[in-house]
Amino acid sequence: MASSAIEWTDATWNPITGCDRTSPGCDNCYALTLAKRLKAMGQPKYQNDGDARTSGPGFGVTLHEDLVEAPHRWPGHRTVFVNSMSDLFHDAIPEDFIRRVFGVMADTPRHTYQVLTKRSKRLARLAQRLPWPPNVWMGVSVENQNYVFRADHLREVPAAIRFLSVEPLLGPLTLALDGLHWVIVGGESGHRARPLDPRWVESIRNACTAAGVAFFFKQWGGRTPKANGRTLDGRTWDEMPPRFGSDSGLLAARARASH
Repeated sequence: MASSAIEWTDATWNPITGCDRTSPGCDNCYALTLAKRLKAMGQPKYQNDGDARTSGPGFGVTLHEDLVEAPHRWPGHRTVFVNSMSDLFHDAIPEDFIRRVFGVMADTPRHTYQVLTKRSKRLARLAQRLPWPPNVWMGVSVENQNYVFRADHLREVPAAIRFLSVEPLLGPLTLALDGLHWVIVGGESGHRARPLDPRWVESIRNACTAAGVAFFFKQWGGRTPKANGRTLDGRTWDEMPPRFGSDSGLLAARARASH
């Protein structure tokens, strides 16, 4: 487990590293860039290279057997982003390995796990063969209107919490929010960051508010993640989804914002 600077989680767990770009949201992938740096530093878990057309140095899909059981050793409670350096539903990852990861999450209910994928079709195919304890939240990435179908696949998943990561947001979105509990929105960062129109963000925020879905605005993006801050309409939006069927998390966030 590594502590995380991501605003909506506490830590990361990477029993798998490496991935391949699959849609426009991947064009400036932070994990691909980081993997190249870690390979150059000699980090042993980042020595497998991926296909140069879709991946890169140190970013070949790699299973880390020694990390699968790690959550059993973590004390206390953590909110954990699973595979920040990969995609658990990548086609190169065997179903048996995915099931083992889910088994560990089910066996450690003191932790809350956030799983995020762009491979929503495979997620939907495997969902009925996986355990879905209430401490496993499942999300998909949606960067523009062409990939809203991922949310439709997510609705087929019997996860207690289903969420969207709309980051980087690359265009206006019209979202159906039925069956969803949380939406994270953020702009792209880095040297090639693409612009974020405030109207796109406001539209999603308004839709979430109307539907009673928790809304989290992560950043405007820019040259660095913090370059342009993360306030929207004069405040931060840090709403979290309801936990285990309770709406207390969302209600508490909105109560704080009203004071």
